[in-house]
Amino acid sequence: MPAFYLQTQQKHFIQLYVGFKYAYLKLSSQNMENKELAKVQKMLHEQGYITEDSIVMSVFLAMQLNKPLLIEGPAGVGKTEIAKVMASALETDLIRLQCYEGLDAPQALYEWNYQRQLLYLKMDEQSSKSVEEKEQTLFGENFLLKRPLLQAITHHKAPVLLIDEVDRADEEFESFLLEVLSDWQITIPEIGTIQATHKPYVVVTSNRVREISEALRRRCMYLWITYPTFEKELNIVRGKVPQIDAKLADQICGFMQEVRKMRLQKIPGIAETLDWAMALTSLHIDHLDKKIVEDTLGIVLKDWQDIRHTQDSLSELFEKVGVIQKLS
Repeated sequence: MPAFYLQTQQKHFIQLYVGFKYAYLKLSSQNMENKELAKVQKMLHEQGYITEDSIVMSVFLAMQLNKPLLIEGPAGVGKTEIAKVMASALETDLIRLQCYEGLDAPQALYEWNYQRQLLYLKMDEQSSKSVEEKEQTLFGENFLLKRPLLQAITHHKAPVLLIDEVDRADEEFESFLLEVLSDWQITIPEIGTIQATHKPYVVVTSNRVREISEALRRRCMYLWITYPTFEKELNIVRGKVPQIDAKLADQICGFMQEVRKMRLQKIPGIAETLDWAMALTSLHIDHLDKKIVEDTLGIVLKDWQDIRHTQDSLSELFEKVGVIQKLS
């Protein structure tokens, strides 16, 4: 055969080999990723969390990239539950920082146990120690009260750090939080700089009481969770309240779906659905009727105007849900 033909064939085979090799590596990578995603999905499912693809992907990427996961959405849709489930699944501790207006750095980081320090000074009055020695002991770790951020940084194993309702804290605290999330180290003047030995898995939640800064958003992975579909909510109720009557579960979830379409001051979330389901099950109720709904609406709605508005609309709601009312 001509040398030119052999060279052409050899080049062709090399191109085919490289193409197949690339396709194989790409497929292997995809299979590995799919396995990891399936592992995260299984991890959440085993903890009783009814999830969906967007949540699984966000949790997976946040863990892989070691980035904070910012979860926004209405109150009561399961944002906090993700952090709890992650901690249980990873067999690590959940450290929670509950944010509120006026929260400052010392309350989130550390404080000195002044009462214990004063007691130590009183008991050590007759000691021959120098002032420097007393001061060194007085401002040691034995007198340090670790708050959530310092607990997370000094934890022996990577914990899940839940920074809950960050939108309730002041913007100044948000700026401080950015520094901690960036460096994962804290400087205590009396002790020195403490560096995190294990970076925590961080979940930040927000109910959108105020707008979160762009700087914090860029630092995090982002996930939006809204109210569940009928099917998802029904699965959640069946999973959390396994003893509930099947008909009652359908009616409760259908009723909640319709209630959320109304113009209310405070729209009920999944937490209220579960509370209602457990309450009615404990009363051995197997279906909804007008009296039982009127008597228990305070479990679902937390505003008197919302309760009055819903009571006035019960006939229409029952018709949409398919609840048959008894003629009085």
